[in-house]
Amino acid sequence: MELKLKNVSKDYGSVLAVDNVNYSMETGVYGLLGVNGAGKTTLMTMLCTVTCPSAGGITWDGDDIFELEEDYRGLLGYLPQDFGYYPDLSVFDYLMYIAALKGIPPAAAKKRIRELLDMVGLLKYRKRKMKALSGGMVRRAGIAQAMLNDHKILILDEPTAGLDPNERIRFRNLISELSEDRLVLLSTHIVSDVEYIAEQIVLMQEGRFFRTGTSEELIAGMDEEVWTCTVPRQKVNQYIQQYPVGNVKHVSGGAELRIISKTRPSENAVREAPTLEDAFLLYFGENGGDEDAAV
Repeated sequence: MELKLKNVSKDYGSVLAVDNVNYSMETGVYGLLGVNGAGKTTLMTMLCTVTCPSAGGITWDGDDIFELEEDYRGLLGYLPQDFGYYPDLSVFDYLMYIAALKGIPPAAAKKRIRELLDMVGLLKYRKRKMKALSGGMVRRAGIAQAMLNDHKILILDEPTAGLDPNERIRFRNLISELSEDRLVLLSTHIVSDVEYIAEQIVLMQEGRFFRTGTSEELIAGMDEEVWTCTVPRQKVNQYIQQYPVGNVKHVSGGAELRIISKTRPSENAVREAPTLEDAFLLYFGENGGDEDAAV
C-alpha cells in the first residue's frame, strides 16, 4: 500500500502553490505541518483528485490516481476544513443521506452508521439535528461520513480548527485509533495536532517539503539551542526583535522568555530541552504557531 507523489507541482497562473514535491506514504499517520499559504490544501485537493497537478504525477500502488478514477476514490475518505451539511437533518439522517450518495445499500448503511457513531462518541446524539451540535461534534460527524466506506486512505484538512482543547485531544485519540490499518494524512498548522500521533511529519513552506521525519528527528535537526531567561519587562521587545521567542511569561521582577539561539542570550539563561513547537517556530518564524490563521 503506497501513495506516491513524484515531481508534483500545481500553479494558478503566476502563483506556484505546490512546487516539485516528491514523497511516499504507506500505512500510518502522516502530519503535514505548515502556516497559512504553504500549499497544504492545494496538495490535499490533488490527492483527492479534486484538482489535477500542473506537472508530475500521483500514484496508488504504482497506478496513476486520475486514471484509476472511481477505483481510487472508493478507497478515499476526505474531510475538508469546511464541509457542507443540511442543518435540519439529524446526525443519523445526515449520514444516511451521505451513504445514499456513496451508493451504500440502506441496510448496510444503518449498521455501519451505528458502528461509526459509537466510535466517534455520537451514538446517543444520533437524533439531534446537525445545527444543534457543538463544533467538536460536527467534526466527529465529519469523520464518520469520511469513514462510511471503511476507506484505506483518510485525508483530513485542518480537522481540529476551532475546537476547544478537550475536543482536540479527543479528536487526536480518535485519529490514532483509526490509523491502525490505513493511511491517514492530517494537514494542520497546530503543532500539538501532530506531535504525539504522527509517525512521520512533513514541514511544508511555500509549496515545498523542506523537512521530513519523526518529531524527534525534526527536533534533533535544529542547530540552535533553546533557552529560558528572565529579563526586565522594558527589554522584552528588544529580545523579540533579536531572537525567535516562543513564549513570554510575566513574572515577579520581569518577564520569562523562551528563546531559540545558538549562543546564550543572557547571563541568567538556562538551556531547555527543545520541542517540536520550538522547531516549528525556528523554521516558520513568529507566525508559525498562529492557531487563528486560515488556510
